[in-house]
Amino acid sequence: MNTRTNVKTDKRPIGIFDSGVGGLTVFREIARLLPHESLLYLGDCARLPYGTKSPETIERYSREAAAHLIDRGIKLLVVACNTATAAALPGLASTLPIPVLGVIEPGAQAAAARTRGRVGVIATEGTVKTGSYSAAIRRINPSIEVIESACPLFVPLAEEGWANTRVAQEIAEIYLAPLLDAGIDTLVLGCTHYPILKNTISIVVGESITIVDSAETTARMVEAALRENGLAGKAGSRDEPEYHFLVTDAAERFRRIAGGFLEHEIQRLELVDLSLTRGNVIRGEERRSG
Repeated sequence: MNTRTNVKTDKRPIGIFDSGVGGLTVFREIARLLPHESLLYLGDCARLPYGTKSPETIERYSREAAAHLIDRGIKLLVVACNTATAAALPGLASTLPIPVLGVIEPGAQAAAARTRGRVGVIATEGTVKTGSYSAAIRRINPSIEVIESACPLFVPLAEEGWANTRVAQEIAEIYLAPLLDAGIDTLVLGCTHYPILKNTISIVVGESITIVDSAETTARMVEAALRENGLAGKAGSRDEPEYHFLVTDAAERFRRIAGGFLEHEIQRLELVDLSLTRGNVIRGEERRSG
């Protein structure tokens, strides 16, 4: 692959994209694990939620987001959206000139390692329809029973900053009741928006059920991919990492919600138009080399 550079000197940012603020759960874990790496985050707020769109539309949106981040000079791409991972990851991985990681496989690995045999997955309608989590978990251990359920209202609750409200808890009780009745022992938060509601979800499911958030596992996979591809930045460098945020709409709302979630002021925030991005990656003409 022709994008490899010296493992000690590659200062290019890691690119992360999601339909809105949900991917910040992945951003936060990568920043914690890899504090010397610069991160470039894109929230496609103008077109959220992805979970109700067709696979073809999600794939097109994902290619446009990826193309924009490629133009910005990223060295690795994290698809920090379960719906986009299910619909677009194979195509992106086969066409982009840099490593591409999703969030479903890390979540499946964590669930398979922790469950006693019955896993519940909550996700968007789009992710549930693909059955991606069931397939990924059963590839690891065919004996695990997997029950998937769509929770579409969790995304707008997270986007509006209503994660820790009585309304959110009442909705969670309705969504989670069938999974609790089915006797799950592990619950996968199969949308990167859902960890924003983790406190509320924990109250509803209780302490006996293990909650799996794929963000931590994804961060470890990013670390491994950087190392394996010779792309890691210089650990211990005196240079401060740069965190840059891009949105396609609602910049001030993103600034408010993201600042509260990350617990620091969002300073470098830019409004972008993905329709202006070059077209060769969107059309799939740029292939991985090497």
